[in-house]
Amino acid sequence: MSTEGISERDFERAADDTLRKLERALGDQDGLEVDLQMGVLTVEFQDGTRYVINSHRAARQIWMAAEHNAWHFDPRAGGASWNASKDGAELWTTVQAVLSRKLGRTIELTP
Repeated sequence: MSTEGISERDFERAADDTLRKLERALGDQDGLEVDLQMGVLTVEFQDGTRYVINSHRAARQIWMAAEHNAWHFDPRAGGASWNASKDGAELWTTVQAVLSRKLGRTIELTP
């Protein structure tokens, strides 16, 4: 795990900003219900399936649970980007790919 020495306050600010941006971007997508509360972003599909993206303050990561998988994203450049600790995958690209698969159509998300 690499948090690049980011302070707790800077982590919280960056994570909250990222989750709010994701909420806005996902809210524009047809077929999704999106709710952000207390650092937990829930994405619900018309079939009742839920994906969760949340700020994990103790680990200073953003976590995502979807498709029977979990990702842990570390902040880079002070929270300007987030990359998975396992394979380096970028948060926005991963969210876009996972949601596109579930929806059966390509979606594009802009931070």
